[in-house]
Amino acid sequence: MKLLIEHANITVASTEEAKRFLGAAFPDFHVRGGGFLHGDESSGTWVHFGNDETYLALQENRVHAERSDVPYTNDGINHLGFVVDDMDGLVSRMSEAGYHPTAASAIEGHPYRKRAYFLDKNDFEWEFVEYLSSDPAEKNSY
Repeated sequence: MKLLIEHANITVASTEEAKRFLGAAFPDFHVRGGGFLHGDESSGTWVHFGNDETYLALQENRVHAERSDVPYTNDGINHLGFVVDDMDGLVSRMSEAGYHPTAASAIEGHPYRKRAYFLDKNDFEWEFVEYLSSDPAEKNSY
């Protein structure tokens, strides 16, 4: 069985920034829908941003709880990873939009994949990977 995630729901500081970042990474993404959280403008907004098959549900709260999470230290989402067909094209689009791979990226050096991490202006980390082999033993060699 193949797992296909329909969507992930992510709370961000700015849905506009998230759409700008994701639009650079995935040019076919568009707003599928959106509105106010709990039907109340003062609570915040939500937007479904993606294509006809998949999307990210982005939520921007206007009422915040005290932050207690620290990425990679406390529980919570550290990053989301996406498979791409053209890493060089992705890096070029991201660079044109003002985003650059972090030092943790491994775009060169692995025989069977390229991997790049980016931080958006919401301080959220995103991972992109291009597999250069369809053989699971090669793709999953660490």
